[in-house]
Amino acid sequence: MVRLLRRLRTTGTLIGARRLCRRDSYLRQVGWFESFRRRMPIDAEGEPLPWYTYPAISFLIGRIRPDMAIFEYGSGHSTLWWSRRCRQVVSCEHDAQWYERLRGQLPANVTYRLLEASAEGPYVRASTEYRDAFDIVIIDGAERTRCCRNCTGALKRDGVILWDNSDREEWREGYEFLAGLGFRRLDFTGMGPSSNVGWGTTIFYKSENCLGI
Repeated sequence: MVRLLRRLRTTGTLIGARRLCRRDSYLRQVGWFESFRRRMPIDAEGEPLPWYTYPAISFLIGRIRPDMAIFEYGSGHSTLWWSRRCRQVVSCEHDAQWYERLRGQLPANVTYRLLEASAEGPYVRASTEYRDAFDIVIIDGAERTRCCRNCTGALKRDGVILWDNSDREEWREGYEFLAGLGFRRLDFTGMGPSSNVGWGTTIFYKSENCLGI
């Protein structure tokens, strides 16, 4: 923490380092300092957080339900976070080393799959094995545009898609594909755990949706 404070003092930040570390500081309350120090997405108590923006996490906390089913492209602390709040999580991972590191930490309500992430491989096709099954599909891994094109049939009638790093232009084709299917987008831009830069997390939804948007 001392090293971080020194770094803040030398950056010329307008807000004093002491104010940033006060108990009522937003960064202190959401656990950003601890997540930055440990280089992992966690909250102030050291519990797992998804690596989404803080505004997106805050929005989800107030709207997700314990009976929900989640499908996830890309695994990590988000998998742990969703598993503690929802009935079922199906999570797909393409990195074998990361898969081995995480799988021993997952509870029984998580189906964890290691799949090859080539352009037409089993990873991008995984969601097509399900029909009208999930309240939320999360796109936060490899081959995101192809995953997006495959996943809409796996959503329940009121299901939504959560797309992290949605500020990146490289996936514009996917955003436009969803818009063509009638999905609207709600963007949550800002900082997130363990990072000192902002990015975007977006929820794609239709008029009737499980999050009450």
